[in-house]
Amino acid sequence: MKVALGQNAVKGSVADQLALLEQQVFSAKQDGAELFCTQELFLTPYFCTEQNPENFDLSLELTPDAPIVERLCSMAAACEIVLVASLFEKVTEGVFYNTAVIIDADGTYLGKYRKTHIPQDPGFEEKFYFTPGDLGYPVWETRAGKVGVLICWDQWYPEPARLMALAGADLILYPTAIGWQAEEKAEFGDAQHNAWQTVMQGHAVANGLYIAAINRVGTEAQNEFWGQSFVADPYGQIIAKASTTEEEVLLCDLDLDKAKEFRRIWPFFRDRRIDTYDDLGKRWRE
Repeated sequence: MKVALGQNAVKGSVADQLALLEQQVFSAKQDGAELFCTQELFLTPYFCTEQNPENFDLSLELTPDAPIVERLCSMAAACEIVLVASLFEKVTEGVFYNTAVIIDADGTYLGKYRKTHIPQDPGFEEKFYFTPGDLGYPVWETRAGKVGVLICWDQWYPEPARLMALAGADLILYPTAIGWQAEEKAEFGDAQHNAWQTVMQGHAVANGLYIAAINRVGTEAQNEFWGQSFVADPYGQIIAKASTTEEEVLLCDLDLDKAKEFRRIWPFFRDRRIDTYDDLGKRWRE
């Protein structure tokens, strides 16, 4: 499977961002990509830097016949590429989700994933905007392979990655918007980035699959997005990585047979003690 990850800054209108996506998807296909994934909320600035009710107007309906979904389906079909796009979804007034849509290479709408874990930090006021996802952790059989999608804050939790691995995922994609704040960067910046990358490398190893994180770049309000989109193989090795500041499409070849061989050598699924994990359903074990 050859994947393409779109690492961008958002500088223009929705029309501009769609035109950029179309250009990048076409170029990626010309370079042999079978799957393209956007960064988190690729159509808009990262509006969660503040609590502003007017930002709900940026949301879109994401039904199969919604205009944005039909546009993305046409794009995928025209380029014969699997397309994963992260968007701000409106269900009704007062119910909004941070959602990724998954479209197969023939333009078929396969479904969507809604971000389950919602952060709340200065500059990342997401609980004001997003309802926690309610669609579980699906895995889709695409022309490129079996793909799961999680979004940003989901990165910190091992359980969703494990559930997707158990459902047969070859690859888990993490559309992301994460960065430094000016007052913290000097003291904590390297450690924060290291933690972010390392935890996902751990998911790759623990589950014997590929992980791809797609981050944005540029500075918006107090957030300096740190880019560095990457792909990790089942050994946790970084096999492709983008820059810290530049807009680019990161291309990477994934050897799915390597994941099969990894699981034969390190049979973590065989040795799981599922009879001992009941307490995982508790908030805290006292």
